[in-house]
Amino acid sequence: MSAPVIPATWARLQGFTDARIALGRAGHSQPTAAHLAFQLAHAQARDAVHLAFDPGDLAGALQALDLTSLHLHSAASDRAAYLQRPDLGRRLDAASRERLQGGDAAPARPDLAFVIADGLSALAVMRHAAPLMAALLPRLRADPAHRWTVAPVALVEQGRVAIGDEIGEALGARTVVVLIGERPGLSSPDSLGIYFTWAPRPGRRDAERNCISNVRDAGLPPARAAAKLHALLAQARQRQLTGIGLKDETDDGPATLPPG
Repeated sequence: MSAPVIPATWARLQGFTDARIALGRAGHSQPTAAHLAFQLAHAQARDAVHLAFDPGDLAGALQALDLTSLHLHSAASDRAAYLQRPDLGRRLDAASRERLQGGDAAPARPDLAFVIADGLSALAVMRHAAPLMAALLPRLRADPAHRWTVAPVALVEQGRVAIGDEIGEALGARTVVVLIGERPGLSSPDSLGIYFTWAPRPGRRDAERNCISNVRDAGLPPARAAAKLHALLAQARQRQLTGIGLKDETDDGPATLPPG
């Protein structure tokens, strides 16, 4: 006879997070349902890492937002090289560098260059990059304080965060914004990260860029992330810096305890 499941007394806190808390117990072990859910989440995280990026599908979504795009590739030839050689994911391959140097339809000295890279979860960018851009663009276009010019969006296969520095410099952008799939967690296989850097160029350190993480419906929803990003970009433009000198002063409001 199996041991009965004894619930945790603090289970109502599960309403704040998808993390595995207050699972209860069955004897000295986890309940079977919790164990099976863990195995499923582990499989979903592995699948997210290896899911192929579809830049064509994303390019169509961006075109609907009146944005042009460029299809680029890092120096990592395939997924195995990307995972084993992080340095290759931080720079473009030769064909992509030539494409950027050709100056395809980029405005002179654009304010923003957006880079969308698969990172460690193509699932994240395929789900959340277009909704985030759809929420951000009206804010940029209606901004009474600034007229924002935007370069063609770079869609990068096998890319890491720092590849945005090379792309931003090649496009002459004042700021580069990288939307990238974050390392999948066991409750978040589709988490999108946003990294932005003032005056991008190869060699920029992580301390010289800012990050907004956990962008997903169950974390920081794309619409709220867009509002936060717009506020920070306006500060970065005014102060001409990003990184440790730029602080997030937006207020998302206090959390409230879920009912029950």
